Amino acid sequence: MKELTIEATLENIDAVTDFVNRELKVLRCPAWIQYQIDAAIDELFSNIARYAYHPATGPATVQVEVTGSPMAVVVTFMDHGVPYDPLTREDPALGLPLEEREEGGLGIFLVKKTMDDVSYEYRDGRNILRIKKQIG
Repeated sequence: MKELTIEATLENIDAVTDFVNRELKVLRCPAWIQYQIDAAIDELFSNIARYAYHPATGPATVQVEVTGSPMAVVVTFMDHGVPYDPLTREDPALGLPLEEREEGGLGIFLVKKTMDDVSYEYRDGRNILRIKKQIG
């Protein structure tokens, strides 16, 4: 397992994405799967940066691990910010016209639709959000 602890700021999204992509490159991850994982990283890490420690900032840890058969990559995001489970948010009403929809929620909805598994827990004073994507 590889791990990166970094300040949870919007400016560090690229550093987190590069960290994960280095591991995906070693695994010869298909480009379309890497794109889905990158989009999920952007959504999840930006939410941590915007809301976990608001109005201050704090650290976030990102772990990347590979699981067995079939091969999959698991990316775990951890922070000590305000407890919040984004998976409990109701999915956006995509059938409604844009002007009638509630704001927000589309990003986490897309993460849930593109990843094979998404889970959340709050343990030992930490938000722990995991995404899993099969790559083999």
